[in-house]
Amino acid sequence: MRWVDAIIQGTLLGGLYAQYAIGMSLMFGVMRIVNIAHGDLVVLLALIGISLAAVFGLGPGFLVLLLVPIGALVGWALQRFILNRLVGDDPLPSLIATFGISIALQNAMLAIWSADTRSLDAGALASKSFQIGEMYIGLLPILVFVTAVILTAGLSMVLKGTKFGRALRAAAADRDAATLSGIDTKSIYAKATAVAVGILGIAAVFQATRTTIAPADGGGQLIYAFEAVIIGGMGSIWGAFLGAMVLGIAQVIGSRIDPGWGVLAGHLVFLVVLAWRPQGIMSRK
Repeated sequence: MRWVDAIIQGTLLGGLYAQYAIGMSLMFGVMRIVNIAHGDLVVLLALIGISLAAVFGLGPGFLVLLLVPIGALVGWALQRFILNRLVGDDPLPSLIATFGISIALQNAMLAIWSADTRSLDAGALASKSFQIGEMYIGLLPILVFVTAVILTAGLSMVLKGTKFGRALRAAAADRDAATLSGIDTKSIYAKATAVAVGILGIAAVFQATRTTIAPADGGGQLIYAFEAVIIGGMGSIWGAFLGAMVLGIAQVIGSRIDPGWGVLAGHLVFLVVLAWRPQGIMSRK
């Protein structure tokens, strides 16, 4: 029963990682843009949400309604005015640019919020749980997981079944050919990055309610998102979701074996998958 509980808790933890990973999968796996600032954007949105909650007394639900459009606007501006100038076959320029943005964001957040850790009060939701046999499953982690499933399914449907999704996939496959066929690739990429960062607005609220947040935490969220995308397979939204589940389960099982092995176990599983199937579990041929 102990290991069944570990798998369940790991799956629920994977729901949080999936919310980081599907936005990363859209940018890195589909558009081939390496966004080093991905984790810092989560932290920035979380800190903005915590500040808004402190000033106006807003709950998590209202914060989601505010942070999603804020994140979308930040993502659109980032792509429109910076990354669109660097998109090409070589991912190095976008990597260098977003690395600089990451450093700038971390220093700005330290100047505004200091290095202190903060969290968001979820009220009674944080302590509610269901008992199944000898196991207790928290309501908040279930809500995080269900939200991750809805976001993954919705994004997958948008990419496969809408004009925007087809235009984005065409631009990612061959930018020049897409431009010749009448697709405004700069506008499409800006909208896609707006979607990716808008999703982080939801992830930021759940991150702040489940744990504490500090300006230097962005690197950890970036690694989890990156590992989930690689484990699942670049270009696959559901692959990123699966990779997040694998990562979450590995971390919880590792922590049950030894409290200090949780994060390490996730990294080891990532390395094993990378050696066994470098293209990812659900990679496209």
